[in-house]
Amino acid sequence: MQAKRFCAGLLASVAVAAACAAADVQRIGATPQLAAMPAVAGPFAPSPARAALGRQAFFDPRLSEPAGTSCASCHDPRRAFSGNHGSRLGVPLGARADLVGLRNTPSALYVAYVPRLFFYQDDDALAATPFGGLFADGRADDVPDLVRHPLMNPLEMHNRSLADVARKLRAAPYADGLRREFGARALDTTAGALAALGKAMESFLQSREMAPFSSRYDAWVQGKAPLTALELRGLKLFKNPDKGNCASCHKFNETSSNPARSLFTDFGYDAIGVPRNRAIPATRDPAYFDTGLCATAAAATWPERAQWCGYFRTPGLRNVAVRERFMHNGAFSTLRDAVAFYATRGIEPERWYKDGVLFDDVPKAYRGNVNAATLPYNRRKGMQPALDDAEIDAIVAFLRTLTDAPWETRAP
Repeated sequence: MQAKRFCAGLLASVAVAAACAAADVQRIGATPQLAAMPAVAGPFAPSPARAALGRQAFFDPRLSEPAGTSCASCHDPRRAFSGNHGSRLGVPLGARADLVGLRNTPSALYVAYVPRLFFYQDDDALAATPFGGLFADGRADDVPDLVRHPLMNPLEMHNRSLADVARKLRAAPYADGLRREFGARALDTTAGALAALGKAMESFLQSREMAPFSSRYDAWVQGKAPLTALELRGLKLFKNPDKGNCASCHKFNETSSNPARSLFTDFGYDAIGVPRNRAIPATRDPAYFDTGLCATAAAATWPERAQWCGYFRTPGLRNVAVRERFMHNGAFSTLRDAVAFYATRGIEPERWYKDGVLFDDVPKAYRGNVNAATLPYNRRKGMQPALDDAEIDAIVAFLRTLTDAPWETRAP
């Protein structure tokens, strides 16, 4: 029964008939292991009425405690739905002035294309590995589940209970719209109100506004606009497995007419040992670490779950040039630094780890999980970097072409 329900959910959200041809889905802990990679999600055709309601809720500052912080406060439409609510720490401010989050805010664009958490073992892989799931640690499988997390996070929207959120929805100016769309009694119970909110928000995130596919890269793929010589060089380096090797995780398909095949992520996980962001108040406690996938592995009862501590989901790179900060903890303030880190982490560790401790934002017991085997991470002191300064600049130039049209003027 569990397998059938999972398949039904996948078919509804990402249309993976091949993955659900049989109901006998194997599992690792509570997480399905698929026999084939899921097909690309979409195209979506959300109800315009539902999408409009979801948009109203997304921009509603009444849903925080105290009022004043909406989803859009952190997922700022001026920043391609990313940003940190006015914080300069690399992580967002919360609903109260004394609250500061723990992770850099990702863009809410293209969220509808993220598949549910699953395991898959490629033909040349030694073992199955995890993919998908919402948030950097994959802990939510769908948008209705996702929306509850920031609403209830004491460092974010700071609501005391889901019942309080439901009460706010009943008093919202769009409450009658929710009732018309989901039923006259839809908001009567806490569960019903949260379900209506989740479905409306899901429709908004599936709307064209939240997946415009209008970048210069898209125009180039369609043969409608050129890329410069520098941008094309960056594209070549991005793909080259002996140089940037970026496309091994940030996957895309430049020959496909379906832009959803170029989300610049494989939705997989990696441990790259990002430097500790000591501006985050929580890091004043030397025992504090964000171990990423570790907590999800424990909740899903994966065997040997410690092997996933320090892993975070590979983000998509569309509109990356518009973001205020980079990496899951906001450690870097420029896109160039983020690219340079990949190329020089092993060669110049002192440049990135100011206290002299390699992988200082990963607990000592898990530092062996950090990827030091694949290009460009496998370089050591005294070796030549996989990318020189000019090549880093070229990759950054290419990444700027992934900026959708509404934000082209915001990209530095």
